Amino acid sequence: MLTETKHCQYCNKVIKGRSDKKFCNDYCRNYFNNKLNGVNNNNIRTINNYLGKNRRILNEELLPEEQMNKIKKSKLLEKGFNFKFFTNTKKNKQGSIYYFCYDIGYLLLDENWMVVIREE
Repeated sequence: MLTETKHCQYCNKVIKGRSDKKFCNDYCRNYFNNKLNGVNNNNIRTINNYLGKNRRILNEELLPEEQMNKIKKSKLLEKGFNFKFFTNTKKNKQGSIYYFCYDIGYLLLDENWMVVIREE
């Protein structure tokens, strides 16, 4: 009975063992998959870091017992808040748009002021 010679998808060495093996060892399997997913995971990690930082900054502006607080936009910018990153938006009855970083959102009142709220 002839068996087909299989080669590792990463290093191209001959694979011995089970017929469904794709890699010669764990190192090759891990390296191949990390390289394959690395670019996508780095982008997701970067975005999640921005979202997490934005949420922490917004949370600092709300005392634990407060549900709403009016603050200056410049105060957030000084702490490194990035207005490009948010998880979702919601419209209120007046048509104003709240931007949320997970459970904490903000509404831009004008160029200088904003309201930060915690969603229940």
